[in-house]
Amino acid sequence: MSRHIQITFDAHDPRALSSFWRDALGYVHPGPPGVDVPEGADPLAAWDDFLERIGVPKEQRNTRSAIEDPDGHGPRLFFQEVPEDKAGKNRVHVDVRAVPGLEGAKRMAALEAECARLVALGAARVQRHEPAPPLSAGFIVMTDPEGNEFCLD
Repeated sequence: MSRHIQITFDAHDPRALSSFWRDALGYVHPGPPGVDVPEGADPLAAWDDFLERIGVPKEQRNTRSAIEDPDGHGPRLFFQEVPEDKAGKNRVHVDVRAVPGLEGAKRMAALEAECARLVALGAARVQRHEPAPPLSAGFIVMTDPEGNEFCLD
């Protein structure tokens, strides 16, 4: 039997980092428990209202955040506040499969376009790896706004 998974990111600013990954992946912020967030309403504003209503002090309201795949296929991503800085290379990283089915120059051009979109969202480009058939179709290494490595594949 398979299991559902959640991937957890340590972060200095959980809300900002979850918003980057939301926009990068096309995910959504779920609404608070028991709260029906109307279509088009901001779930983060609903969280602010919810946390205030249940008495969470203002300084503790950005200690965690989560995003989910609106289609229910991808894993939930959870972001938790930690005080320490990132110390080294990630032991686990996310591969963003942005251009499935494309090969060669068309693939790399599509990856470059997606790379530019992610840089505009706050990511940083690290290194491009050219296709090396049959083992690699080519990819771009990037970091999110808090320095977590990921591959644009």
